[in-house]
Amino acid sequence: MRRRTVLGSVGGGITLGLAGCLTQDGENGETGSGSDVDDSDESPTDDSTDTDDGTETDGEDDELSGTLQVVTYESMIDGENPAGPWLKEAFEDAYPEVELEWVQLPDQGINHYVNRADEGVEIEPDVYFGLNIDDLVTVDDNLEDGGLFRDLDTDEIDRADRIRDGLDMGDPHGRVLAYDTGYISLVYDESEIDEPQTFEDLTEPAYEDALLAQNAQTSDPGQAFLLWTIDAFGEDGYLDYWADLRENGVRVLDDWTESYYGAYMEEDRPMVVSYSTDQVFAVAEGNDLTRHQVGFLNDQGYANPEGMAVFEGGDTDLAYAFFEFVLSSDAQAEIAERNVQFPAVEEEYVDLDEEFDEYAYVPPEAVTVGYEDLRGNVDEWVDDWAREFATH
Repeated sequence: MRRRTVLGSVGGGITLGLAGCLTQDGENGETGSGSDVDDSDESPTDDSTDTDDGTETDGEDDELSGTLQVVTYESMIDGENPAGPWLKEAFEDAYPEVELEWVQLPDQGINHYVNRADEGVEIEPDVYFGLNIDDLVTVDDNLEDGGLFRDLDTDEIDRADRIRDGLDMGDPHGRVLAYDTGYISLVYDESEIDEPQTFEDLTEPAYEDALLAQNAQTSDPGQAFLLWTIDAFGEDGYLDYWADLRENGVRVLDDWTESYYGAYMEEDRPMVVSYSTDQVFAVAEGNDLTRHQVGFLNDQGYANPEGMAVFEGGDTDLAYAFFEFVLSSDAQAEIAERNVQFPAVEEEYVDLDEEFDEYAYVPPEAVTVGYEDLRGNVDEWVDDWAREFATH
């Protein structure tokens, strides 16, 4: 198994002033919780967006008109202080002749659109907002290679060169641009347990009946944690490792909400698979940080970038204008602060609240299982895991 490092650190430090709200949980539409970091839902006071050199341009100059349908997950458009309503209002302010229409991702997630494409049924939305690397693999494992989404002409998207190195998501067809990224980590109660240093530590008596994880079939962080163990132990060793976890009492629940807001916040167990931005949310909620310590196994976190792509039948002109807007400084800051994730653009292009320097953590090493390794394998890995561990 080849390990692909996505990001070592951002801005040179282990912590960084970046914020927002937890991402979607899985293909069934289950989401993390929106943070109430920013109590203001006001959109920008002018009709402009910034350019690479910091100047302002008026969206009306592009003379675009029409309706742009963008499909995304629930927590982007609903919940406490989501980014979606702000993005809609600000984008429509910049382009007064354009309407942005959010479409909630169906319960089947990317498979809904894969099935429609396979059946030759028209796909109405123009843009998919919230793609993960494994979504692209699902597309290419089930449709013609490179299908469902258009190859992007990044020469037509000026701000594409703002995206940090390593966030190309590995797509050989260039169909997707990242707009944020998060890191899967452990969150633990330091009053009950010490921080585990390695994956092997989790199988020791000190962590018996301590860990809460999520079902890799129905949860994004659950699948990310599974893939992280595959990266650590290889496809020939990860099931043995999970057998050791089970022997030590790991509890697997359906989704992040059930494991975090249910079992963990109700103090059933002292440790849960979650996100390295957990303290941002905890501080906003006034929670005691004793129970919100972030742990990086093997000094790593599993990087889970989210991207945006244009469906094959989508309006490219409107989509590219939206992508330019999403990668603007204002939009990147709002997405980060409301989604509790890290921006996709280089640090110089985004200005975030300084208090998050203390609470949003970047792992010393960020890893992910890349597109080429996932291709043709991820479904089998998840199915093999689920047969033995999903119900435990």
